Amino acid sequence: MNLAEYQRMHAAEERQWWYVGMRAISFGLLDRALATRAAAKRAFLDAGCGTGLNLEHLQRRGTAFGVDISEEAVGFCQSRGVTAVRGSVLSLPFTAARFHGVVTFDVLYHAWVSDDRAAVRELGRVLKEDGLLLVRVPALKILWGAHDEAVHSRHRYHRAELKRLLEASGLEVLRLSYCNSLLFPLLLARRSLDRLLSRHGSDVEFLPAPLEWAFRHLLFLEAFLIRMGLDLPVGASLVALARKP
Repeated sequence: MNLAEYQRMHAAEERQWWYVGMRAISFGLLDRALATRAAAKRAFLDAGCGTGLNLEHLQRRGTAFGVDISEEAVGFCQSRGVTAVRGSVLSLPFTAARFHGVVTFDVLYHAWVSDDRAAVRELGRVLKEDGLLLVRVPALKILWGAHDEAVHSRHRYHRAELKRLLEASGLEVLRLSYCNSLLFPLLLARRSLDRLLSRHGSDVEFLPAPLEWAFRHLLFLEAFLIRMGLDLPVGASLVALARKP
């Protein structure tokens, strides 16, 4: 991503409805899995950590490290006081079996991840045995639009494809669900309109306060449903939790 997009992310990710709601979904799934495991001190990696807010959340669950290919992203992380180094998910600068958990949020779909299978193998390499990998990616080609172009997307995934990708690296898929599902009809209409009007630019922006509240709480409802074990059948994103045997 370019510097302007990182600046928008840094300004938005603490409060904007999509970031807040997707964190609730992703970390809710992770916490449900961690609750069944010993509470020993854990080490986590955020692969493709962006501007570093998720590292702050991971630090509440153990020791957290970040890696990102962008020098600008690492700079934002340093300004937050979290630990991040520059590197690629295709060649992580960490020893094998280093982490109890690895998260990668909206990274594998990027144009600079030229081989997503190689990237998943590398994420698995740095996981300890019985370690957890939490992956989130954009979903469904029908939703391709101006935002994908603005953030240099390569691909949007469907459920079976993401499952195959994880299993091809020897990982056991524990949970796999679409999310950002309740707003799917609205998002589909927005993407269709974008294509009709040839709109360009990112979706990272604040909505009027009532819409921010409503959309955020719809994602909170999805987070609750997914924590309760329900896998949603369609949505703008996919979230998967896998284990290294």
